[in-house]
Amino acid sequence: MTDAKEIKKLKKELDNIQSEIREKDSQMEEIHQELEKKEKIIKEQEEKIDDYFSQLQRLQADFENYKKRSEKDLSEYIRYANENLILKILETYEDLERALASEKSQDLQEGVEIIYKNLKNILEGEGLQEICVEGEKFDPFKHEALMVEENEDYENGTIIEELGKGYTLDSKVIKYSKVKVCKKR
Repeated sequence: MTDAKEIKKLKKELDNIQSEIREKDSQMEEIHQELEKKEKIIKEQEEKIDDYFSQLQRLQADFENYKKRSEKDLSEYIRYANENLILKILETYEDLERALASEKSQDLQEGVEIIYKNLKNILEGEGLQEICVEGEKFDPFKHEALMVEENEDYENGTIIEELGKGYTLDSKVIKYSKVKVCKKR
């Protein structure tokens, strides 16, 4: 009977071991399924990364093309920015050629005066204005003092004489007036 008891005991242990094996197999199957899910997620993430990387490369290439195109457009804009002004001045330039071709000094004088007026009108039409200086107070933002002189007829810091004209273009000083300023001791 001991053999029967031992066989029964061994059979029970075998059943327990088989039960543990089934349980471990079930756990292994769950782990395997979980691993497949994780591998699928990793694969999807790698595909997304590849897609983002491709998009980034395309965007970078597009940006480089845009930058080159912008630089080209800007250089062309700068190159032809003065075209309208040059076309306006060109007519006056041709008038000056005709005046210089004139043989009479009176015609030359009249021609140059007309050209001067035309050129002045063109420049004023573009926003150019002379800076007024006579009798004004010295302003370092509009004037450049080349000389100072003590003079009883003027107040200290007043402009005595214009030595070179200055100009503004739409309120921006583009050429400072060169002046002589009264400086009292």
